Amino acid sequence: MTALTQTLGILGAGKVGTGLARQALLAGYRVLIAASGDPKNIDLIISVMAPGAVAASAAQVTAESDLIVLSVPLHKFRSLDPAALTGKHVVDTMNYWRDTNGEMPELEDAPSSSEMVLAHLPGALLAKSLNHIGYHELELDARPTGSPDRRALAVASDHNTTRAIVLEFVERLGFDGVDAGALANGTALEPGTPIFTGTFDMAGIEKELLAQLDAGVERQLSASLG
Repeated sequence: MTALTQTLGILGAGKVGTGLARQALLAGYRVLIAASGDPKNIDLIISVMAPGAVAASAAQVTAESDLIVLSVPLHKFRSLDPAALTGKHVVDTMNYWRDTNGEMPELEDAPSSSEMVLAHLPGALLAKSLNHIGYHELELDARPTGSPDRRALAVASDHNTTRAIVLEFVERLGFDGVDAGALANGTALEPGTPIFTGTFDMAGIEKELLAQLDAGVERQLSASLG
């Protein structure tokens, strides 16, 4: 365990947040979880769904955590405090679902959902990952390092240190981490993509990343040539 990643903070106490908390506790992290409002309101939920995690305020999570997971519904991203997340290593696990999130005009104007989030949190050291695995699969698919059937998950970020920290987090959760490069490459992990809908080992996800990113370059060239 590195000094950089001893405490994990999770903003969001739903199925994804508590599922990540359970795996992180198994991996040796101290885990803080916050929802909106008084931490006492989620004490019982946390004690049942993620025994060992601590129900905390959002302020405590952002102040004490070495890595912070964003696990709120995407349409609530503007409730996140930009000042509190400035300079923090943050991983965005959120996805856009029309039935849940409704219409989001700002998403239509953004290159990707994570870049939309970053525009609201310009000081955060943001990565995109853990959005392309179901919360139930976090426990079912986790495997020890070196297992031949170990699943891979990708990490995209503009910050090398943040990307390394999140890759380590993914590894410790029980998955092979794959460096997806810049945050903009997170489009290859979004709902509807092969990576989102499929299950891959390291070689498979690297192949899919290359294919999707190459296709994106071709689309940009076609658009620029008019």
